[in-house]
Order: sequence, then structure tokens, then C-alpha cells
Amino acid sequence: MRILVDKFSKSFGTTKVIEDMTLEVRDGEMLALLGPSGCGKSTTLFAICGIHRVTGGRILFGDRDVSNVPSQQRNVGVVFQSYALYPHMTVAQNIGFPLQVKKLPTAEIRRQVDAIAALVHIEELLARRPAQLSGGQQQRVALARALIRKPDVLLLDEPLANLDAKLRLEMRSEIRRVQLETGITAILVTHDQVEAMSMCDRIAIMNAGEIIQIATPTEMYHNPRTQFVAGFLGNPPIAFLHGAASDGAFALNGSGIRIPLPKAPPPGPVTLGIRPEDFGPSGDIVIPGKVAFVEAQGRENLYDVKLPDGSVLRSIQPARGDIALGDEVRWAANSSKIMVFAQDGTRL
Repeated sequence: MRILVDKFSKSFGTTKVIEDMTLEVRDGEMLALLGPSGCGKSTTLFAICGIHRVTGGRILFGDRDVSNVPSQQRNVGVVFQSYALYPHMTVAQNIGFPLQVKKLPTAEIRRQVDAIAALVHIEELLARRPAQLSGGQQQRVALARALIRKPDVLLLDEPLANLDAKLRLEMRSEIRRVQLETGITAILVTHDQVEAMSMCDRIAIMNAGEIIQIATPTEMYHNPRTQFVAGFLGNPPIAFLHGAASDGAFALNGSGIRIPLPKAPPPGPVTLGIRPEDFGPSGDIVIPGKVAFVEAQGRENLYDVKLPDGSVLRSIQPARGDIALGDEVRWAANSSKIMVFAQDGTRL
């Protein structure tokens, strides 16, 4: 089911949250709405599922305008952060509840509950109650309950926020597996870039009620349109250096460091972005500094290298024992990977 959010606006009283936003979710894809708290991503999701009425614009499911259709008539499945399971019901009763509301025969409800439980791997939990389940098991039950009604659209609002790191990893792959197996169109709301990049076909990154960029995770990571997007994606995050461009090179503020740039930007203040994987012992542009922090991460080490102006470049490398805190290093950046941003944050 294709979804089109067409010139969508939403206000709460006199407060405008979103204005004239357009977004298309393709049939069968999983798209992430990614951004910081308060950027409007949950507001957009709630408008799509019918919890919020639109202030302006349209929402189309296929060719059907559902802008003023009640949520219960939109045929959407929603999984919330809180799971919202009924504590007095068993797992089987929780999953089958949407079919009970439709007054399907008991035998048919049981057949569909068994089938959806097998899909999300909780067949052995059907007799339990929510209090007897782990967070990951409750999340699977909530997902099964959303899917059993055979929705046209699956909406996921921060579904993994309450899980520990190991369970989040497991549930990321499980939700994606189920989405691919069912072929359902899905929208994931998250502020976690790892969730968005690992689970979704495309990402729509939002800030202050606007969509800044829509792209595949790989395209957005390697070709961000703005400094905001570059800074939001990446772990460890990208490092930014502030200075000025002149004669095809970048001069770092408060230092004698000059960095030649492959594509000469117009003269004036600019910001360079250098990702941790693009700075280290090998590279074609030497940027000397002092190791200010070392974090062992098992098979890799993260290094912070402080430059003369106080700026910090990060480097992620295979674990090594020959670099210590306070060491002077002459590491280098990969010139072809350096990103240049104008004062207003746009990519040059």
C-alpha cells in the first residue's frame, strides 16, 4: 500500500508543528522517520494512523483519501513504545482481540493466532500473561496483535526504546524479517540512527517539523545534504572543523594547519566534516595533533586527537597497543572523503 502525505500541516492551538510537508512511502517498503525529540516525527505518524486530525493537506492510502477517516476505519496496525497489552488477558487473547472485535468464529481466531504466533516465534507463550513475559517477548506479542488484523500499513512508534541493548539488536532483525516476509508497508519512528539504518529501506530525516533529506541509509551516510544530516548519522559521530576557505585550501581557525581541498569552495567561512573511519595512520592529508582520549571497544579502539585550536578529530581503528594518551601523532585524512559545508549548513 502506497502512502502519500501531501502538503500536510498540523497545529496544536496556535503552535505550528508541521507545515506543508510532503512524503511518499512506497508500496512494500519500510521507511524511517528519524530525528531528535520534538522534530514532528510522532506527530506525522499519529496523523497517518488517525489519532491526530490534519490541520491542512491530505493523507492518501493508495488512491483513497483518509484524511478525515476515523482511525478504526483506516486498517492500520500500530505498535507503541509501551506495548499496551491487556494484563488480564493471555498472550493468545491479546493477539486475537482485534478478531474478537470483528466477531470472527472462535476456531478461526485460534487458527490465525497460531499462524501469527509462529511468524513472530512465540508459539510456546500463548497461555502466559504479559506479566510473565520479558520485554522482548511483550514486543513480539504487540507486533503479532498489530499484524493479525492484516493491516494495509504497519506503524511503529519507538518500538525498541524500552529494551536492553542485546534485545534491541535481536528485535531489529526480527521486525525487519517479519516486514519483509509479509511485504507490508511500514513506517518506523525513531531517534536511534542505528535502528533506522539497519531496519529500513529509506530514511526521512526530520528537524523542526521539516524533512531535511530522504535517501537510502548508505546514500544518506555517504552523501548527506546538510551538516545536520551528517552530524546525526554515524557512530562514533563525524567531527567538524571550523575555519575559512581560500586558494583551494581550508585554514583551521587559530592554527597554522592548512588542508587542501579537491573541490575548491568559494572563499569565506566553511566547516569541514571528517568521519572517524576516514582519519588515521594512512591518508593523503596530514593533520598533526595529540591523543586526548582512548576508548577500548574490544576489537576496535576509538581515539580522540586534539588539534592546536582545540578541535577534536576522532579515529576508529583496529585495537592496537602502541598509541597512548598524550602521544603526539601525525595522522592523516582521506581527501576524497572530506565533506565541506557552508555557513548555513548546506553541503558544498
